[in-house]
Amino acid sequence: MPQNPIDWHARAADLQPDGRLLIDGRRCDAADGASFDKHSPIDGRRLGVVARGMAPDVDRAVAAARAAFDDGRWAHQPPAARKKVLQRFAEKILTAREELGLLETLDMGKPIRYSIHVDVPAAARCLAWYAEAVDKVYDEIAPTGPNALALITREPVGVVGAIVPWNYPMIMGAWKLGPALATGNSVVLKPSEKSPFTALRLAELALEAGLPPGVFNVVPGYGHEAGEALALHADVDAIGFTGSTRTGRRMLEYASRSNLKRVYNELGGKSAFIVFPDADDLERAANTAAGAMYFNQGESCNAPSRVLVHESIADEFVQRVAALAPRFRPGDPLDASTEMGALVDESQLRTVLDYIESGRTEGARCVTGGNQALQHTGGYYVEPTLFDGVRNDMRMAREEIFGPVLCVIRFKDEAEAIRLANDSPYGLQASVWSHHLDRAHRVARALRAGTVHVNQYDEDDITVPFGGYKQSGNGRDKSLHAFDKYTELKTTWLRIGP
Repeated sequence: MPQNPIDWHARAADLQPDGRLLIDGRRCDAADGASFDKHSPIDGRRLGVVARGMAPDVDRAVAAARAAFDDGRWAHQPPAARKKVLQRFAEKILTAREELGLLETLDMGKPIRYSIHVDVPAAARCLAWYAEAVDKVYDEIAPTGPNALALITREPVGVVGAIVPWNYPMIMGAWKLGPALATGNSVVLKPSEKSPFTALRLAELALEAGLPPGVFNVVPGYGHEAGEALALHADVDAIGFTGSTRTGRRMLEYASRSNLKRVYNELGGKSAFIVFPDADDLERAANTAAGAMYFNQGESCNAPSRVLVHESIADEFVQRVAALAPRFRPGDPLDASTEMGALVDESQLRTVLDYIESGRTEGARCVTGGNQALQHTGGYYVEPTLFDGVRNDMRMAREEIFGPVLCVIRFKDEAEAIRLANDSPYGLQASVWSHHLDRAHRVARALRAGTVHVNQYDEDDITVPFGGYKQSGNGRDKSLHAFDKYTELKTTWLRIGP
């Protein structure tokens, strides 16, 4: 017999999330007792109290992480032993799927269907994948002469500060935690003040899985307080940051002001989705563009927010996307059928509406959407929005909106499409739609982006790197390449006598 559907509203009413810090394996209040109330973007409900971590709390967390690293309780364990702990951690995440998914939805507004079926399993897979990988990555022996032996080995960098955003709290956290923990580092995680609860719960699950106390610490708080203190801390060896380009610049500044710690930024995007007239399936291209753009309410750094369409097919393409908009009409995120949920808070709502108004002011045509929705709920919802007649010099085409706003820019030929796509301070992702293999390869090579999709956009896996060119950041999350961010290379040169 089919199972009864879960009453997520009832589950939410019973939920009592713990917002205290987690340092050295224990929950605790902020040193000065400071806290803030966290409200849900779904309807404004108060979710609970969150400890407001500040510099003294970061000091405590870093000290715990340093002690754990220096005594080797984690770093000195064999890779196979670390693997087993991280595998148990991944299993516990899957076991807690409903709890974590509900926390994620209440915290930042995404539909429960995606929290449960995308975010939770993706976070678990990431941790399990790095667990499996770590005892299969070999060091090197350099090709020296017969009187020497040169060993090239990877060692953990030490204490890693991870600062993650509110749009994919679990997934972004796992992208840092997986390679950092697998290689033996200790971590201090600073989640966004807009979505702190799953990070704190993950740290508890890690302890239950056998991760030693002090290896994974979580300090929630505001960016200008806890985040800045972590980035400036002289005993933090590396920072893994995902967020805005504006704050990414500060991360580099903080490194220069402190200990020149390594900084790896994964920043914004304004990804170009290029549709040529020889695309073999315009309907699929339109469905993919809409689905990728409106997924997660458009709050994705890799969202295809600039859709470049050849002028000969632009009218038909726009009509097809506009016809899809009702599918993404905002709804109650706790309803399992809802496709698009709430923006994370009122500030983000106002930002998105301001960009929409700027598009109208600069002469673009709003084809559908463009308004706030569901105001009676007390939550923060915006209609799926489509603009046509956008120019690449308009503000909405230059800056990251981080909302459900798709901009169509028309082009005349391949050269113009490449020029427009590359005419951006960002270079995170791109997509090329063409039936001709030579054009697909030619354009993909010409695009300055970290990932170029061909005749798709939504296919992805932990096995491939994620990151971008230009102001989209440096370094790569995911894949084996992420190990480069959390390890140091050491050369040990031995002279072999006669």
